[in-house]
Amino acid sequence: SREGCATQMFFFTLFGISECCLLAAMAFDRCMAICSPLHYATRMSRGVCAHLAMVSWGMGCIVGLGQTNFIFSLDFCGPCEIDHFFCDLPPLLALACGDTSHNEAAVFVAAILCISSPFLLIISSYVRILIAVLVMPSPEGRHKALSTCSSHLLVVTLFYGSGSIAYLRPKASHSPGTDKFLALFYTAVTSMLNPIIYSLRNKEVKIALRRTLGLRNTLTMNR
Repeated sequence: SREGCATQMFFFTLFGISECCLLAAMAFDRCMAICSPLHYATRMSRGVCAHLAMVSWGMGCIVGLGQTNFIFSLDFCGPCEIDHFFCDLPPLLALACGDTSHNEAAVFVAAILCISSPFLLIISSYVRILIAVLVMPSPEGRHKALSTCSSHLLVVTLFYGSGSIAYLRPKASHSPGTDKFLALFYTAVTSMLNPIIYSLRNKEVKIALRRTLGLRNTLTMNR
């Protein structure tokens, strides 16, 4: 239904924008932990973390409401069947009657502000981290500092890479098949990989994984 599609779009935009902001907040947290370890407890207190979370969810809510209201104020003509597996922005705009250039511009501006801006904050945080790591005297310290960022960097690359390609491409390069593949990647595949990527830094998970692989290898050899 129209109401169900609007609800789905709102929550999709809410969670997507919130994740962009939360990834930027996580990069800032790592920057504080590596660049200012002695002041970390005061600069990243529970109050600061709560404010960062509130800003992230607030941005997602504002953008979600704005985009959903803007899109569903349009008139839709013909058979309103979306050539997609959920109510995403590009396939909905393709069903709208009349000129949708203003809506496309609004989507592009929102993508620039809410996807690219947090990404630039992440880049600046990691530039500071890299500078701090390069001046560390011991190789063990450098390795430990970089290992704390590896999982976050991988998640950022997967999420921002697919999201940027999906929403910052020119309209002429859009096709239903490519849009579906990219949407499937950043909605399902990336979300599925996130807990695996983050848990692989846990020593207990590593030990359990090695035991499982070792047991399988032993059973294979016995056969």
